[in-house]
Amino acid sequence: MIATRNTPEIVQLKDGLNQQRQSRGLKSVQSAIPYSLSCCGSFLLIFFLTASLLLASAFSLLALAFTYVVLSGRKGKLELEIASSWPEVIDHLISGIQSGMSLTESLTELSTRGPVVMRPIFAAFKRQVLEDGDFDRGIKFLAERFGSHAADQIFQALLISKSLGGSELLSILRTLGNFLRQDLALRNEIAVKQSWIKNSAHLSSAAPWLLLLLLAMQPSTVTAFSTPTGAAILFIGLAMTVLAYIWMTFLSKLPNVPRVFGGNS
Repeated sequence: MIATRNTPEIVQLKDGLNQQRQSRGLKSVQSAIPYSLSCCGSFLLIFFLTASLLLASAFSLLALAFTYVVLSGRKGKLELEIASSWPEVIDHLISGIQSGMSLTESLTELSTRGPVVMRPIFAAFKRQVLEDGDFDRGIKFLAERFGSHAADQIFQALLISKSLGGSELLSILRTLGNFLRQDLALRNEIAVKQSWIKNSAHLSSAAPWLLLLLLAMQPSTVTAFSTPTGAAILFIGLAMTVLAYIWMTFLSKLPNVPRVFGGNS
């Protein structure tokens, strides 16, 4: 057998891999907690009210879908907030460059002076640049973390300017900032006009099940859905509700702008 020496580089690499595995496992557990709580809580509540395992199971599955919708909505709001902050980022970069700061200094300043929602990512960029001094690697890190077409355009402009010493960076950033503002204004206008589709999807999905919950207080309703036919109708209705909601959400969703430099999102 050939003995391998654990050099400091290998030890550091192993520690980094172990930390990544632990963080992924922790994130998986944390993401499963809301689903577990909503499923178990709704099952116990409906079973306490109706004493029906079938109704409790159906409503627990519905609670899982509701939890997914809520968490996805939070994620969508975060992405929208980040997208709305890019013009402010460009303004900070222009201000920093005009004041004589380098590109690296302008970007690292965003960890304290930039949009609040973006500060943690720029703080990680600042730590990475201070550790290895590799600007290109830091820009790639930012592009991967943000993962949007706006981020790709901004960071590619910075990379080109850094490597070629472009003197037109300020005009490029101003033009890009105006374009992003116009795009955001148009998307917000379309989103407002299509919001009624989402509201209709929420209302049409919840109304039948709220009515069923009220009717389930009567023993005759519980008896009817305890039969094989009643159970089939219950779960077919659940499947149709999910499919209808997915279709309504698909109709109201705006298409994502494809990423040019970082792949398609």
